[in-house]
Amino acid sequence: MTGPLTGKVIVVTGSTRGIGRSIAEACAAAGADVIVSSRSEDAVHETVRSLEAHGTACSGVTCDVSSERDVRALFDHALATRGRIDVWVNNAGISQGYRPFDELSDSEIAEIIDINLTGTALGCRIALGYFREHGGVLLNMAGRGFRGEATPHTAAYAATKAAIASITRSLAAENRDRPNVHVHALVPGMVATDFYRDITTSPRLEASRGNVDLALNAFGVPLDEVGRRTAEFLAGPAWRSTGEIVNLLRGPRLARGIALMAWYGMTGRMKRDT
Repeated sequence: MTGPLTGKVIVVTGSTRGIGRSIAEACAAAGADVIVSSRSEDAVHETVRSLEAHGTACSGVTCDVSSERDVRALFDHALATRGRIDVWVNNAGISQGYRPFDELSDSEIAEIIDINLTGTALGCRIALGYFREHGGVLLNMAGRGFRGEATPHTAAYAATKAAIASITRSLAAENRDRPNVHVHALVPGMVATDFYRDITTSPRLEASRGNVDLALNAFGVPLDEVGRRTAEFLAGPAWRSTGEIVNLLRGPRLARGIALMAWYGMTGRMKRDT
């Protein structure tokens, strides 16, 4: 299979479902050799088999991104099987649901930070050590809250996304002495994956649970579009700059979403918690 990413080796964490899998599939369709990973061995095997069935050069390993040993093993696996790494995508992330902050347990807060932020930081450190010598693209996954704006009921998740945007800009600036090193972040917008469809909602917020579906209808970015536009970015623009925060929710889709949400509010479809 040939395409604009032919010859590139791309590692994607958290890539057996949702956004990560969409990115892996789109990059594979564009000709890349793809290394997938997740915490589930069965999911890794299924994803590799699926991609190979479509003619993709693919392999994968289990990886808990909060473990330095696991992230290092993923990096070593990519080099051992493909001989190089051109792109590293830090995609793995969790949210712990739509819940007031005081309902999160100590372990839930720790897991959000460990996977979203520590996992991204470990991937950055390991990949950049290699890219500073060989060149490459590091792509982090930002998200809701990346500008530091208020995000009620997803406070811990949003805090990690703001931190990811910050570390992306900082590492891009830190590596400007290496013109072949490119550090970016992607903001996919609201995407109708199990991240939202199966989201845990606090009983205290049940009255407004349907607002999530309204927001998805207003602002939702199709899953296949996230993968396709990410692959397009990695095939060209990502190599011509550094420090970009690429937001897929913009332009006409954003304007339409704002108008729809205003209409939902005026017609009473948006609910308030009691």
